[in-house]
Amino acid sequence: MEKINENTSDGYHTFKELYEFRKVYNAALFNEWAKIYTGKFDQGIMDFKPKYDVHKSWKHNDGELCFGGGWFIVVAILPDGQISNHYEAKDWNLFEIPEVEKAKYPFDGHTGTDVLERLKNLNKNYNGI
Repeated sequence: MEKINENTSDGYHTFKELYEFRKVYNAALFNEWAKIYTGKFDQGIMDFKPKYDVHKSWKHNDGELCFGGGWFIVVAILPDGQISNHYEAKDWNLFEIPEVEKAKYPFDGHTGTDVLERLKNLNKNYNGI
């Protein structure tokens, strides 16, 4: 059996390419979310809040460095819960989102399946900005 590595291909893309696509799509989406604010009047004053809370940090919510260092986490809080990913330090500037000392929220235990469902639900419920 052939060894599976980053150059393994499905005939169209390698794993390395697919992970790069995922990272760049993730950055584009989080960067856009960081720019979107919604407003409500509260006692006659317009109160603006981010549509989704997105942030990045070198540390998990418990204060520990991600994977011992050299990695960071990006987190978004959606109506159905968290989504998050980890990336290498070299990709820090790709994410133009608020930086925090440590991730704001404890990990909610989400799986890849949960993340996909949460993102699909956003698409189902999308009604414009």
